[in-house]
Amino acid sequence: MPFNANPPGGGTPQSIPVTNDGFFPDIDLIAMRDAIRLDGTVTDTRLRDATVAAIIHVNGEVRSLKASATGAGNARLADIPADQVDGKSILVAHYLRAVYCTAKADLIERYADYDTTATSLDDKKLVGFLANGHEDQRRNAQWAISDLLGRHHVTVELI
Repeated sequence: MPFNANPPGGGTPQSIPVTNDGFFPDIDLIAMRDAIRLDGTVTDTRLRDATVAAIIHVNGEVRSLKASATGAGNARLADIPADQVDGKSILVAHYLRAVYCTAKADLIERYADYDTTATSLDDKKLVGFLANGHEDQRRNAQWAISDLLGRHHVTVELI
């Protein structure tokens, strides 16, 4: 019997973007699924839910950027003068990375209880990833937010 991988979300992927507030870009779930390497075990509904939560979180973290940008007459994040990479604003790239990583961290945390038996070597690698992967994704999201705000990645305080 041939092996057939599950399509993302268990069926036809949703091409309807998650709409944002007009200033920050909408999120294309198909592009996001490809960028963060999600397989068919994550349904479109769960991905959309995690993406909405990630947008809410990231938008809250960068509220000051939006306020100063709109005060300066920029209607969208992409309108803020910034360096371009691959024909797109690096600010948009940082924003998308922050949302993608935040959503993936949420999904990893939710799937951590999915299978923790680790009966094979591949399963042991997966369990190891699930154990630490969400922390790596949250770190990457915070770095992307720091880059977006022009802050350093490390803040050190004396206690």
